[in-house]
Amino acid sequence: MEWPTVWLAVAIYALWAAATYFHDRLPWPFLALVGGWVIAWHGSLQHEIIHGHPTRSRRLNTALGFAPLSLWLPFEIYRRSHQAHHATEHLTDPTHDPEARYLPASASWLHRAVAAMQATLLGRLALGPVIEIAAFWLDEAGRVTRGEPGRLWLWIQHGLAVAVVIAWLALVCHMPLWLYGLCFVYPGAALSLLRSFAEHRADPTPQHRVAVVERAPILGLLFLNNNLHAAHHDRPGAPWHSLPAFYKRDRERLLNANGGLVYDGYGDVVRRFLLKPHDDATYPASEGGVA
Repeated sequence: MEWPTVWLAVAIYALWAAATYFHDRLPWPFLALVGGWVIAWHGSLQHEIIHGHPTRSRRLNTALGFAPLSLWLPFEIYRRSHQAHHATEHLTDPTHDPEARYLPASASWLHRAVAAMQATLLGRLALGPVIEIAAFWLDEAGRVTRGEPGRLWLWIQHGLAVAVVIAWLALVCHMPLWLYGLCFVYPGAALSLLRSFAEHRADPTPQHRVAVVERAPILGLLFLNNNLHAAHHDRPGAPWHSLPAFYKRDRERLLNANGGLVYDGYGDVVRRFLLKPHDDATYPASEGGVA
């Protein structure tokens, strides 16, 4: 039993319950700050659970993180996608990595236009949540329509869990669903996209595709130290609370391995990419050396 993660889960659910129950007593800006934080924090907890924490029981871990506080993302689909992301040797390649944000060379003009809208950090934070959620739902609708085995059942389970969350919001908290979407779901998705915006980069050397964001004490807590992404990929089974010490001990080796892809806090990411694209959205051709 990893007690830091257990108490973290208690804190997240308590904060979510309090913020929704007392929503009408909080100014909207503060509600959006707290709501966005708790949804992104819960997403970080789900990421931790996917990697086998805090107990040895998958069922118990799943019970701890299954609640769809974000409403839009089924936990089991997230689990399968993220496990495939770690299993592939071709990070960032859209034909192998389900979490790749690059486009194949054959992408349509519409896909390229949508990618261009969120190529900068400003675009990713402002427009990324609605684009990501809509694209995910369209893809999942196609999978269900094609009769992909077990997909419909996953969505039925998710729908039942979402109904419980909505019942809490409507019957207990008397909180409008639009307000929950505006002050919890959208800012929570935006914060999660801030973390993922610069954590991977296409590069001819596979080890150079995973970044590190150092000196992020507040957002590092929000992301459960996943900002030390090269350390996480190097040791994906390590619990979140052990990553800072591991990174400090092996910093030189990790940065040599990832080609020095490191940012000096999220302020550095903002300065570099707020109005400037992070990279070309089209994945480089294999002839160019990217595997």
